[in-house]
Amino acid sequence: MLVVGAGQMGRGIAQVCLEADCRVALADTQPGSLARARDELMTGASSVASRLRTVNWPSAEPLQARIAIEAGPEDFAIKAEIFCELDRLLGEEAWLASNTSSISITALAANVRAPERVLGLHFMNPVPKMRLVEIIRGLQTSDAAIAAGRALTDKLAKVSVLTKDAPAFLVNRMLVPLVLEAFFLLEQGQATPEDIDTAVKLGLNHPMGPLTLADFVGLDTLLAISEVLMRDLGDDKYRAPVLLRHYVSAGWLGRKAGRGVYRYDAQGKQVRT
Repeated sequence: MLVVGAGQMGRGIAQVCLEADCRVALADTQPGSLARARDELMTGASSVASRLRTVNWPSAEPLQARIAIEAGPEDFAIKAEIFCELDRLLGEEAWLASNTSSISITALAANVRAPERVLGLHFMNPVPKMRLVEIIRGLQTSDAAIAAGRALTDKLAKVSVLTKDAPAFLVNRMLVPLVLEAFFLLEQGQATPEDIDTAVKLGLNHPMGPLTLADFVGLDTLLAISEVLMRDLGDDKYRAPVLLRHYVSAGWLGRKAGRGVYRYDAQGKQVRT
C-alpha cells in the first residue's frame, strides 16, 4: 500500500491500513510532515515499525504497491501531477485511487497510461472513526478496479457505497449546502457560531455542528469543494459566502491553523473565548 500525502487524511488512511496488518509506504514532499506522521503512527502497536516506511516524494526510484492512494490537497493540478508520478513509478498492475472529496476521477484518470486502473476512494474524516468510504467509478474505471476498491474497504472494516463520477459525489453533494448555509447565517448575524452548531446537533441529531465540522475539515477544503460544485453544476446553492472567503484569505483555515470559526490550542482542542 502506498499513500501519497502525510497530512491529516493521509495519516488517517495509513493508520487504518496499518491496523489491518497492511504494509504501508507513506510519501510526502515535506520531510517534516513525514517525520511527524511517522511519530504519530508509531505510537500505536509495536508491530507498526516493521510495516511502515516513509518515502520522500517524488521518489527517485520505482516503487512497488498493489494499490496507491493519493491524499494530497484538494487541488486538481497537484493531484494530476501526483497521478503522473504514480504512473511513472508504479507497475501497470497497480490500482491508482484518489481520496478527493470533489474532483473528477475521470479527469484525473486522463493523466495515466491505463485510466481503467483509476478509481476514487473517498474516506471520511477522521478516517479511523468514520466507517464510510465512497467508491467512485470514473468513466474509464474497470470493474476489476471497483472490485479492488471493495476488497480493500472490506479489509479495513469500512462500509463502502458506490457512486458515479459527479461533482462532490454523494456525501459532500448533500453536506456542503448545509455548511454553506450555516456560514450565511453567521455572516448575516442571525446567531452565534455556538448556537448555530447547537441547533443542528440537537435539532437534526448531527454529532457535530456544521461550523465545527468546517473547521475540522479545513475551510480551504470547504471553499475548494464549493467552487468545484459551483463551476460544474452552476447552482447558486453552492455559492461560497464572502465570510468563508475572508477566513481563507486571512489564513483562518480551521483547527489545523489554530483559528477558523473557532480558536484552537496546540493540541487541536477548541478554546472557549
